[in-house]
Amino acid sequence: MQPAIARLVGGIEAVVRAFGVLAAWVCVVLVLLVAGDVFARYLFRTGAVWLQELQWHLISPIALFGMSYALLSGEQVRVDILFDRFSEPVQRALEILGGLMMIALGVLVVRLSLPWVELSYVRGEGSPNPGGLPHRFILKSLIPLGFGLLALQGVAHVLRAVFRLPPPARAHSQG
Repeated sequence: MQPAIARLVGGIEAVVRAFGVLAAWVCVVLVLLVAGDVFARYLFRTGAVWLQELQWHLISPIALFGMSYALLSGEQVRVDILFDRFSEPVQRALEILGGLMMIALGVLVVRLSLPWVELSYVRGEGSPNPGGLPHRFILKSLIPLGFGLLALQGVAHVLRAVFRLPPPARAHSQG
């Protein structure tokens, strides 16, 4: 049974890692857009409302996909000075409790945000600014997607702790 659980956890973490990579590339795109916008405004004295809105919109996937990736990478906020002093069984219990809380939070936010996304879609909501971006439901749909990923990573986190699976391979080295 443990190999099947390990494959399930590995599959979940591969999905979360892919969204983490996507968030990293969105960071690159955001930096390029901001630099291009600043360049256009100061050199050519021109700008576009949609471009400024797009910059703000790109922050959402970075945060919403990055939070589950942070949990996967072990970069979540935790008081390590206290955590490291606990015994291994207490640490495991805390990891399980924390994972269960992530699952609950993720499911709750997904459940509460889906009607909001649907309403935005039905109304054809767009930017209130002239020249702004249409289809605001696309941006809003990132909320249930991001918190769904967080809940999934919470499942992987709990299973990893319950079945004492080794920590996930690091996506980056620490120096």
